[in-house]
Amino acid sequence: MKAKQIVFTDIKKAELIDTVCDLPKDNEVMVKVSYTAISCGTEKANFSGDINVDASRKTDDNIPKFPRYLGYSGSGIVYKTGKNITKVKEGDRVVISGYHKNYCTVNENAVTKITDDNICLKEASFGRISTFSLAGLRKTRLEIGESIIVMGLGILGMFAVQFAKAAGAYPVIAADPIKERRDLALMCGADFAFDVNEENFVENVKKVSGGGVHTAIEVTGRGEAFDTVLDCMRPRGRVALLGCTRNSDFTIDYYRKIHFPGITVVGAHTCARPEIESCANYWTHEDDTKTFLNLISGKRIDVSKMIFETHSPNDAQKVYDRLLNDKDFPIGVVFDWENIGE
Repeated sequence: MKAKQIVFTDIKKAELIDTVCDLPKDNEVMVKVSYTAISCGTEKANFSGDINVDASRKTDDNIPKFPRYLGYSGSGIVYKTGKNITKVKEGDRVVISGYHKNYCTVNENAVTKITDDNICLKEASFGRISTFSLAGLRKTRLEIGESIIVMGLGILGMFAVQFAKAAGAYPVIAADPIKERRDLALMCGADFAFDVNEENFVENVKKVSGGGVHTAIEVTGRGEAFDTVLDCMRPRGRVALLGCTRNSDFTIDYYRKIHFPGITVVGAHTCARPEIESCANYWTHEDDTKTFLNLISGKRIDVSKMIFETHSPNDAQKVYDRLLNDKDFPIGVVFDWENIGE
């Protein structure tokens, strides 16, 4: 059937194109999409033509390849199901891992039913993005009462702050050079928020954490931020690398900052998780998405604080131009797929 989709057709060029959506096969679900959330870091890298966007391989090709199809976190209504589908039915509201597209046909594992009618679809559209932060937090093996620092307060960092608070961390320390993001982190549950560029940043973190943090989530993907996080750790601390470290030119004193103090560093890319069955500290997308929805239902997290703009997909080019060039681009932005016209 006919569909519309946002596609990056060239460097710095986003178009809403006419396309098709295949009818679901036996184990597939077709969803009429209501909202899709922008993943700022991933989509900015792809829109700008970054060649190092595939974590599974390193390329020597200096020419970026297009088209690129983005979007992986949305929400909507089940439109049709394949004959083997039992977990959802037509008319169910779901979180979907799919493209920026008004109709998506995906494997049944890419949808999670929203069982609480009080959860709005706009907030639910961040479900799959939120699982990235959950995976990072789980891999720190955080225990109740332990201190944590979240380095970088984009959408993933802000979710990490809320999840850490819900998990019983204390203190939850948020770090970012942008004051507005630090203020938002405090609203989202952080106990302290510091400017990473302040001269006494590490000293301040160690002071409020009683000598250094037990755990850390590094969200920026930048070498200097990782290096600074290591300075904030107490012996035998654990660091989860959540941000995409696309630039591999890191210079770290591994002997003094990792080896000697016994620091554990673990990669927290969302692909480093089981596909079928959850286990300790490694949960599936499905189970983490259900956790996200349960935490909203139980009022342990508040996604509404993190959503700042809603746009028609017709405005994709303007939105992505701002994402690339505006340092104050908001952390929570969604496309409204009910607002595309004919």
